[in-house]
Amino acid sequence: MATLKHQQNNATALKKTKTSGMDINHFTDVHGLPCIEKIVSSVEETPEPIITKITGKVPEWINGKFLRNGPGKFEIGSQKFNHWFDGMALLHQFKISNGQVTYKSRFLSSDSYQANKESNRIAVSEFGTVMMPDPCKNFFQRFLSRFELPKPTDNANVSFVTYKGDYYVSTETNVMHRVDPETLDTTKKVDWSKFIAVNGATAHPHTDPDGTTYNMGNSYTPKGAYYNIIRVPPTKETADETLEGTTVLCTIPSVDKTKPSYYHSFAMSENYVVFIEQPIKMDLLKIVTGKLRGKSISDGFSWDPKLNTLFHLIHKQTGEVSSIKYLAKPLSTFHQINAYEEDGFLIIDMCASDDGQAISNYNVQNLRKSGEALDEVYNTLCRVFPRRFILPLKVDDDTPYNQNLYNRTDRTATCTRIAKNKVFCTHEDLHGEDLHQYGGLEFPQINYGKYNTHPYRYFYGCGFRHLVGDTLIKMDLNGKHMKVWEESGVYPSEPVFVPSPDATEEDDGVVMSVVITPHKDKSTFLLVLDAKTFEELGRAAVPVNIPYGFHGTFNATT
Repeated sequence: MATLKHQQNNATALKKTKTSGMDINHFTDVHGLPCIEKIVSSVEETPEPIITKITGKVPEWINGKFLRNGPGKFEIGSQKFNHWFDGMALLHQFKISNGQVTYKSRFLSSDSYQANKESNRIAVSEFGTVMMPDPCKNFFQRFLSRFELPKPTDNANVSFVTYKGDYYVSTETNVMHRVDPETLDTTKKVDWSKFIAVNGATAHPHTDPDGTTYNMGNSYTPKGAYYNIIRVPPTKETADETLEGTTVLCTIPSVDKTKPSYYHSFAMSENYVVFIEQPIKMDLLKIVTGKLRGKSISDGFSWDPKLNTLFHLIHKQTGEVSSIKYLAKPLSTFHQINAYEEDGFLIIDMCASDDGQAISNYNVQNLRKSGEALDEVYNTLCRVFPRRFILPLKVDDDTPYNQNLYNRTDRTATCTRIAKNKVFCTHEDLHGEDLHQYGGLEFPQINYGKYNTHPYRYFYGCGFRHLVGDTLIKMDLNGKHMKVWEESGVYPSEPVFVPSPDATEEDDGVVMSVVITPHKDKSTFLLVLDAKTFEELGRAAVPVNIPYGFHGTFNATT
């Protein structure tokens, strides 16, 4: 059965080995990882609700739909997708009412999905898979098709997000799909570029208490690449409205005009959007010529450890970009935890690693490996840990150089003015040594509705002793203590916090996670933990197989 643990362990030392004449970093020395290939096995959709088997007790006050998104189909006809991010989007709904849970799923009815289905082959290129020319065309037509720019996919398999009260599924291209959370039907295709001049947006927007939503998207022009901060109004003026009224709050030029940084998300405090320009670079020339060269978009991604990380602060009301450039050593971050302002400083917490090559390791072949080959993939992945950076909001003529501007003794993060408009920052670890035993932490979540952009105490995430999450972790920033839920042979996905009615404390509520069981057939379950004690309250077992997904949200029913 599951166990709850509080324990200490030492970090595993970095190792270096020689492989095929090249230096390969081994960040850990783990052996005997179990094969998890079934977490990337294709499944059929379950469009009609099915009853789950409840063990324990699901609190009766939970009333709503736990929505999840992720890849569910990894081959089309005889062709296979190469990367985990490429699988066809499968939308999941766990409907919870009066202590009972039903489950259903539907494939997103995207143009990519329909084109693949009709041609019974991969007809649209994805992140790690390039579409090959149609064999039914003659040689000359196939040759010419290689010179066409790749059509952006609308396979929105990353997350469920909300704009103006409506639910959308999103990836990182210019297309989202509005989805009915009750039926999981795809109701409308929405193209960002029809409303503002961007070539896509992240799958991780931030929302203010009034419903105003912020996001980020790139634009590519003859003058180079730009990053854009996007603002979406809180409400609709007509029932069928989507992104009408969306504006670009500000535009930031990429440091390298032809190689903008990749970003998966960004941070937001009460008054600022924080964009982290990291040394993961996208080579635009490689990407646009990929089809000609028979290479996928992922071929254009690279990690440049010679570059610093840059933090850009944008004021949410004025759109003004701070003239101060905040620098840090090279890091990679996919998900931020929270950000808030305190005593003239901006505190930003994130999950980060010191190496940015993880994306390329998550191809489907690696996830299906076993034995020493699987261990090798895991040990060459840099671990991700929660970190805090502290940025001074005011730097003027009186600000001293070459000394730490943050003088609280209870925090070890530093920020030092090194030039007129430059501040160099070092982080504080938001964890103790015990987190190393659990492989770091990713997929962070907080009590978002009450504590996003405010000082907070708790966050939740997955521990990574495997290529995917294999434990759930609650971190208490008061003392950096942690609680762990784990069970042998199962793989919990991103935890989502749901507050209890009339909650008075930050962790009053439950944490829910869909737990994948690759070594047992048709036994995936929805896990419900007491967020305060982190002990299991109940689980709802689903009599179908579900692949490991990415992100989800809870749609409360009032």
